[in-house]
Amino acid sequence: MEKTPAVSEKGKTNAIISYITFIGTIIAIVLNNTEKNSFTSFHIRQMIGLSLLSILNSLIISNYVSYIAGTIISIGLLVLWIIGFMGVMKGEEKKVPLLGDQFQEWFKNI
Repeated sequence: MEKTPAVSEKGKTNAIISYITFIGTIIAIVLNNTEKNSFTSFHIRQMIGLSLLSILNSLIISNYVSYIAGTIISIGLLVLWIIGFMGVMKGEEKKVPLLGDQFQEWFKNI
């Protein structure tokens, strides 16, 4: 967890927007493209990873593996979302547990 020295209000606002559904993530990407902000980019990468896991869980795990497994994974993803959102609110670049490092690596071009 890194404390970002100077998080601009615009960067923080765009990072918050990224946590508001997948559409919010897309809006944050568009807003961040005009004026790159490393804090916003960090949280966009975290949220893209969580969104993709959520979609994967909804389409595959819940439908083809087990409804109970899908529900448990959904609760876990909600907890990870809360951890990420709390990081935004505190102005921290806090990676979500387990996969946060991978999200940063996989989506480093964002």
